[in-house]
Amino acid sequence: MQQAEHCLTVGATLGEGPIWVDDALWFVDIKQQRIYRHDPATGSLDHWASPEMVGWVVPAERGGFVAGLQSGPHHFDPATGAFERLAEIDAHLPANRLNDAAVDGQGRIWFGTMDNDETALSGRLFQWAAGLVTPTAADPVCITNGPAISPDDSTLYHVDTLGKVILAHPILSDGTLGPAIEFARFGEEDGHPDGAICDAEGGVWVGFYGGWAARRYGPDGVMTDDVRFPVSNITKIALGGPDGRTAYATTARQGLSAEQLEEQTQAGDIFTFRVQVSAKPLHRAHI
Repeated sequence: MQQAEHCLTVGATLGEGPIWVDDALWFVDIKQQRIYRHDPATGSLDHWASPEMVGWVVPAERGGFVAGLQSGPHHFDPATGAFERLAEIDAHLPANRLNDAAVDGQGRIWFGTMDNDETALSGRLFQWAAGLVTPTAADPVCITNGPAISPDDSTLYHVDTLGKVILAHPILSDGTLGPAIEFARFGEEDGHPDGAICDAEGGVWVGFYGGWAARRYGPDGVMTDDVRFPVSNITKIALGGPDGRTAYATTARQGLSAEQLEEQTQAGDIFTFRVQVSAKPLHRAHI
């Protein structure tokens, strides 16, 4: 069992969506509507205000980022701080928001929605490809997380957070999803599986909200790594650094009582640890 180390003071309400891009760590605070960039080499921390809750950012081929705002994907230009709407999602469900995303080797964005009140089964998994957003065949859930994409683009791992299960869907040649099989299921003592990513060997890293841990599972679903934290709400990790083997984890203060916050003074901060298997290659969204 490994222990994560404190890396950066942020105090995020709901830190999420870490990604390593061009020698820097990018992440968001969904509830505070902020996008962050941290340069570990200099220690700098910059942030931008988002006009809506923002679940994720992924780099775009045209430059800048695609940002998952509550109402749908937007192009985000860090140089100006400007946002440009690319698509509208769930206009008939004003309580929904975008939550997590991944980009595959063809530049397609796979992303999920969720009920911001965390009660309705209104979360769906979508695909952005060739300028079009289409719903996938994945079953609706309350809180979608991940998705994580295997290095060969053959498998999509979809996290049903409240159901405490990770499902594995084959990605078919036409870009649709095949039937899911259960990849991993968790108990009450584990907390809730949150954001997930794949590494270069197809291992699946997942953070556990309320579980004080991030864990890696091999492609066969067997746990290989268990990393413990001094805070309870681990939301997602990114793999980066010069060799792709430094993990950065986002965490959250949301849902903690005043007493818990006194005990978890670093809740909402960024933590780090080293891993054996490096990050898979970075893909940029084709927009």
